[in-house]
Formats: sequence, C-alpha cells, structure tokens
Amino acid sequence: MAQLRLVSLAFFVAVLISGAHSTTFNFKNNCPDPVWPASLANSDKGALSQTGFQLDSGASFSLDAPPAWGGRLWARQRCSTDSSGRFSCLSGDCGTGQVACNGAGGAPPTTLVEFTLQGDGGKDFYDVSCVDGFNVPVSVVPSGGSNCDSTSCRTNINARCPAELQMVAPDGSVVGEQKAYNTLAV
Repeated sequence: MAQLRLVSLAFFVAVLISGAHSTTFNFKNNCPDPVWPASLANSDKGALSQTGFQLDSGASFSLDAPPAWGGRLWARQRCSTDSSGRFSCLSGDCGTGQVACNGAGGAPPTTLVEFTLQGDGGKDFYDVSCVDGFNVPVSVVPSGGSNCDSTSCRTNINARCPAELQMVAPDGSVVGEQKAYNTLAV
C-alpha cells in the first residue's frame, strides 16, 4: 500500500496508508482562518469516526479510515453557530445544523478529495475534483508505496473567479467559485 499525503496551499490534508488494513487521514490547516473538514462515505462504505470537525489555523488532526473505505473529503469555511445553536458554513455546508455532517454531503462550491481505498486489484485511487465548484486549493501527495503520483488543484481559483461564478460572503469576500453549468444560462 502506498502512503498518501494531501497538501494544500491553504488547507493541508495528509493521508497515510500503512499496510493493507489501515489508513490514516492527517489534516493540517495552513489557512489563516479555521476550516471545518468534513467527510462523506460512499453509500456502500462505513462512515469515518468523525464526519466533521473544526481545525484552527496551523492545527493538525488525524482520523483513521476503515479498510477499503471510499468517499470524499472537503473543507468548509466561514462556519459559525447562531443564537439557537444551529451550525452552518458559508462554503461546503452539509445542512445538518451540527459540526458533524452525519451522512450529508457538502453544498457547492467545494473542492473535493475523493478516495477509493483497496479498490480494483487492491489499489488505492484518489483525485482532487472541482466538479462541485471550488473553495480551497488542495493536493494529494503520496508518501511511500510505488508509482503513486501527486494530484492537486493548487491555484486559488477564488482570486481569479469571474464575477458571475463567485460565491460572495456578506463581507464581500469571495468564498468559492460555483460550477458554470449551475450558474450560467446556456
């Protein structure tokens, strides 16, 4: 098994795959503000022990995955809890009203990191996807194993996002880039 490390210019997630039976996702927040990593298991896979958590700037956190896990990870941004106790995020919110996503996916725009561990032929598969839009740069950088290439979306697309695709926070800052096919009339 290869060891994988996810790196982001803003949000850093490391994935270590050690042996044939265990995987550890190591998250590190390189953003200047907190992020709230989240996970959603594929329908035929068990959930991770935590499906959402806060990660302050510079902080790290490790999370074990069950064997043959598959699913997606993403970072939520600009999260808060209102006076009624309901938790929500400006980008990547999963709509549960809690920090934990509990089987709910993130609302676009989100930069996704997708995994299939011990997939076809016992191999691990991973990718960084902007299919649900973009909110933070992220990379997957393998460590150990063999023939494992890095994959990433390292550019902060928010800084270059056309106005018609921007998801704008109440303070006017861009927190994500929407998918063009959801935003533009074709």
